[in-house]
Amino acid sequence: MLCSCSAWHPVSMMTLSLPFSFPHRPGLPMLVALLLLQGAAPAAADNHWQDLHKAVREQRIVPLPSLLDWLEARYMGQVLEIELERDDGRLTYEIEMLGPQGQVVEFEFDAKSGELVGMEGVKIDAMRRRAETP
Repeated sequence: MLCSCSAWHPVSMMTLSLPFSFPHRPGLPMLVALLLLQGAAPAAADNHWQDLHKAVREQRIVPLPSLLDWLEARYMGQVLEIELERDDGRLTYEIEMLGPQGQVVEFEFDAKSGELVGMEGVKIDAMRRRAETP
């Protein structure tokens, strides 16, 4: 697990490497992320996880569990890594997943709106969940 924060903004980049997929429990991924960030943050960044939690509470950024739920409903795979980055002034979540055929795909979401803004990888269509017919 790695947490790195640049000097110019407390939530400019945070990376969590997760060797497992989250069980479907509301709030669990954010709780795990916050606990990991709190324990892994350097002494000078002790309160940065609180800034992130406050931003979510104030609805300035989308809660991570809502994005994970969106992905789980539409794509098969396991979460490998989650990053919260500031790129060209825009705060984004980058969620890397391992698909059923061994493919690695990165999904990029605007952290403010929750909008999917990009995907990259191979065999992305093979990860899509098919709509169930009644």
